[in-house]
Amino acid sequence: MLNFLLLFATLVLLADALVGERGLIASTRARQQFTDLTSSVDRLRHNNHELRETARRLREDRTTIEAVARKELGLIRPGEVLVYVQDVKPSAK
Repeated sequence: MLNFLLLFATLVLLADALVGERGLIASTRARQQFTDLTSSVDRLRHNNHELRETARRLREDRTTIEAVARKELGLIRPGEVLVYVQDVKPSAK
């Protein structure tokens, strides 16, 4: 009977160590989640740095401001000629 109780207790402890609240499986999931979140934070920091740099250039760099004005607002310099190019569909034969 004592052997049976020791075997049962061992099995219960082993099962708890594998699938319990602080078991091997939970630890593995937590480690994977930590890795995923760390890479997400790194990616967001990189994006934040790029956005700050873009904002700085838009505040300080005349070339960047001009490029954005030309692209998004369609502005041109005095003396330049704006040419619109349209695609022509080939006629059906």
